Amino acid sequence: MPRSIGIVTAADSRERSHGQLHIYDGEGKGKSQAALGVVLRTIGLGICEQRRTRVLLLRFLKGPGRAYDEDAAIEALQQGFPHLIDHLRTGRADHFTAEEATRFDREEAQRGWVIAKGAIASALYSVVVLDELNPVLDLGLLDVEDVVNTLRQRPEGMEIIVTGRAAPAPLVRVADLHSEMRAHRRPGLEEERVIPLNMSSGIEIYTGEGKGKSTSALGKALQAIGRGISQDKSHRVLILQWLKGGSGYTEDAAIAALRDSYPHLVDHLRSGRDAIVWRGQQEPIDYVEAERAWEIARAAISSGLYKTVILDELNPTVDLELLPEEPIMQTLLRKPTETEVIITGRCKNQPAYFDLASIHSEMVCHKHYAEQGVDLKRGVDY
Repeated sequence: MPRSIGIVTAADSRERSHGQLHIYDGEGKGKSQAALGVVLRTIGLGICEQRRTRVLLLRFLKGPGRAYDEDAAIEALQQGFPHLIDHLRTGRADHFTAEEATRFDREEAQRGWVIAKGAIASALYSVVVLDELNPVLDLGLLDVEDVVNTLRQRPEGMEIIVTGRAAPAPLVRVADLHSEMRAHRRPGLEEERVIPLNMSSGIEIYTGEGKGKSTSALGKALQAIGRGISQDKSHRVLILQWLKGGSGYTEDAAIAALRDSYPHLVDHLRSGRDAIVWRGQQEPIDYVEAERAWEIARAAISSGLYKTVILDELNPTVDLELLPEEPIMQTLLRKPTETEVIITGRCKNQPAYFDLASIHSEMVCHKHYAEQGVDLKRGVDY
């Protein structure tokens, strides 16, 4: 029997002798979303491994009394996979500086960290997400050395994901993956913009060389489904992928998990060849496949039947000149107000439709475990 691909349970991991420590930080959007996308992918791979995967979502600085972007996504995870998800929030809802920190803030941070240490030591989790741990450390609410030592001694096969701005240097040094979500606007955009800002709401772009683009988009898909659950109405999601005509890609397990739990809410189509398309080496089928997927995307966006449309790897498709920019621009300008469009993928030349985005996060890769000799796995890393 062939060896399985990807993340399995901490106890049963065979592919990597030691799980990876991921850090997502920066001022841009997508950090918590990317973490939830990785969780969804892990659950999907766990389904393939007889549903033995468990996940801990531990959120610091996110106490009761305030709604957060990822609340709906977590609700979708909990309802779709109730036997796999443990979730805990700590802290208060108010923003505060290190000088304004109270005894309560320190106690709440310590409470969360005690639970995290116990969970890590137990080896019962495939993934532990420590959401907003970075700012907790930056505020001085926990001892950085204690955190670093605990994370360094994590059980074999356990993946740990740390999110939030201002990751401390000692933590970055022991991390295997460090992606910065960098917020972007073109220079002079506000002065030169001729498109009303309210027309560009609901368009998000995730690009760059770093990890987290497609996983952030999957976090948005979870969020849309969760909003539908909480509002007792359908929030259909369409996931369209370009340049991914084969199988075994990073998102496959995550999408399979979504469709398994919410088959009436998630539609998924992919296009392209099972091959890398290089500039100057495009084949006729590449243009045909790109146009096929775009016609479906255009109709889906215009219909208003989907609350969220994910256009995965659209950016490199345009960058390779497999699709023209203008039809995309016009479709996005005319999209229904309630329809969210999420566009992903790296590109050398930013298309004009970037100007329509209300959110543009560039994933900047500062550190990757491939640089340390860790074998990349199809279905997890590429």
